[in-house]
Amino acid sequence: MSPAITTFPRETASGARWIKWSSLLVLAAIWHLTSLTLNDPALVPSPWTTLISFHHHLFEGNLLPNLAATLARVAVAFALAMVLGSALGILMGRSLLVDNLFGGWLVIALNMPALVTMVLCYVWFGLNESAAILAVTINKAPLVAAITREGARAIDSSLLEMTRVFGVSPLRVLQRVVLPQIAPSFMAAARAGLALTWKIVLVVELLGRPSGIGFEIRTFFNYFDIASILAYSLAFVAVVMAIEGLVLQPLEHRAQRWRRT
Repeated sequence: MSPAITTFPRETASGARWIKWSSLLVLAAIWHLTSLTLNDPALVPSPWTTLISFHHHLFEGNLLPNLAATLARVAVAFALAMVLGSALGILMGRSLLVDNLFGGWLVIALNMPALVTMVLCYVWFGLNESAAILAVTINKAPLVAAITREGARAIDSSLLEMTRVFGVSPLRVLQRVVLPQIAPSFMAAARAGLALTWKIVLVVELLGRPSGIGFEIRTFFNYFDIASILAYSLAFVAVVMAIEGLVLQPLEHRAQRWRRT
């Protein structure tokens, strides 16, 4: 006799939103209590102090130009890494020869310290935008390739065999069979890649760019301005959360629609 399986009702959309906002309020409360406990506004400024700093930099400082510069670098590097990494991952997942050829390269790339790649790109190509974008792309593309490779390996081989029997064109196979099945892996790669990309971009800016959030954070670090560092960080986190909610989640819902039909 098979054991009983306990199922849990799925949360409604309004309930899920309430839980998310409640968790953020709890996080803000912990932040505030930590600030009160340490009683050192210079070391751990309160959320209110951080919001005041954010307002100052937004309307009287250079938050928007620096945020735009960082987002532009993130967008270009993210797009390049997703295209290159996904293409390589699909090839490695579906071709044993390609996987054997580049499997070792992928392991090395995944374990190469990001700081080493950044420094080498700046030394070889100079302190310019191309070197910065290249460094971020090189650091992010292997992660995308590794995730999409596993998704490509999980593709139903019987469906591919059926398409060969009926003579379906390769382009239609890619659209109707391959892409829908690797969509979850692709979205996972996009989420992880976006988080990794903007973090690496900040380090790249800190090391060798004259603009961007990373550059400003280095300046605030020199003056021990923790409130400004947190204000700039929160600004970019808010943008990334907006991208997650308005772009990535709807795309994921649409990509997995075939599973619910």
